[in-house]
Amino acid sequence: MDRKIYKDLILWKQKSDRKPLILQGARQVGKTYIVNYFAGKEYANSVYLNFEKDKGLVEFFADLTPEKIIKKISVYKRREIIPGHTLLIFDEIQACPEAITSLKYFCEDAPEYHVVALGSLLGVSVNRGNSSFPVGKVEFMTLYPLDFEEYLLARGEEELVKMIYESFSSNSALESVFHERALDYYKEYLFVGGMPEAVEEYNKNGNPDLVRIIQQSILEAYHNDMGKYNKRSEIPKTKLIYKSISTQLAKENKKFKYKDVKQGGRASEFESAIEWLCLAGIARQNYRLEQIMLPMDAYRSLSDFKFYMSDVGLCGASQDIDYEDIVYENPMLDNFKGGLAENYVYCQLLANGLPAYYWTSGSQAEVDFISRIGGSIIPIEVKAKINNRSRSLQSYVGRYSPDYSIRISAKNFGFENGIKSVPLYAVFCIKKQ
Repeated sequence: MDRKIYKDLILWKQKSDRKPLILQGARQVGKTYIVNYFAGKEYANSVYLNFEKDKGLVEFFADLTPEKIIKKISVYKRREIIPGHTLLIFDEIQACPEAITSLKYFCEDAPEYHVVALGSLLGVSVNRGNSSFPVGKVEFMTLYPLDFEEYLLARGEEELVKMIYESFSSNSALESVFHERALDYYKEYLFVGGMPEAVEEYNKNGNPDLVRIIQQSILEAYHNDMGKYNKRSEIPKTKLIYKSISTQLAKENKKFKYKDVKQGGRASEFESAIEWLCLAGIARQNYRLEQIMLPMDAYRSLSDFKFYMSDVGLCGASQDIDYEDIVYENPMLDNFKGGLAENYVYCQLLANGLPAYYWTSGSQAEVDFISRIGGSIIPIEVKAKINNRSRSLQSYVGRYSPDYSIRISAKNFGFENGIKSVPLYAVFCIKKQ
């Protein structure tokens, strides 16, 4: 599978001031695969260590001198480690705090060695005080599930991707036959999502039932992870919150409410569980903006947020939504499909480097996403179907006069009355610049 992060990995390798790299991301998004693939293509050889599977490796880091660590690894793996030609891969590094600390010394004393560290629960481990972190001595990248562009490429639709980019740039409608084909792929993606194993299975067999088995196994793995680097009393709360994310997306008002998790629930009771889910990368908060000002993060309301799952396929799987209900647009699913479309758009924006917020004007108006695009603050409205009604968007435009607005829906490309129409399948075209 082609992953867009590959280009970033090459740029990292070519840097003269390169630091050890930490590749973050939720479990099973493909971190180990892409790094090993990168190593096979760009290096003479690689040495792979997994600290969860091989507990004895921690002994190699009793002395944090890089040359001594390298010598022990080389003898253990029976492989010569050549600076600049061997990629050292430290997988599940959160299981070895000493290995995390060693990255500082690889940066300061042995920058000639190329080191990539991976960790599904690294953020949780470090934040909960299980590891000391080499601040300023490492670089970061985050790998997300396949976005829709990567999904289309995995489905062999390179030319369709090019056509979508062209129509996005020119604001000209895509030919109807290709527009409908892309919408069909979008409906597929709502069910399959972007977890690599699920995409590979669907690509190979086209069987939704087998995809759902994989999705349920991933959800189970996430639930099992909730016991790691977590207080025992927090584990059931974390599971409750995670289950509640998709449940609350089915409601008209999608602002996350603690009372819908548990009767009488409060922020103080669940904030630690929410933090765990976000640090693990399996859920994301989208905060309400109190003012439309820069920097936007300084004007977010910490008490008002929407909560999205990291993968739209897992979001549907958590509610056991049928393939046919999505693909054939069962009207009984309309309320949930709106939340599913929002979850999809948020994940696409995030995967393409666009932090997003949302805006409300009391109970009168709400714009789904606000993001900074090309230096301007742009409102983004999401519709699960073709829908030209935009009272909330009109309210925002009347108050803040943005350079233009974006409406994401099933409608074809176009630009009219200051609104750029972007089909649901083309969200990946929206870039920061």
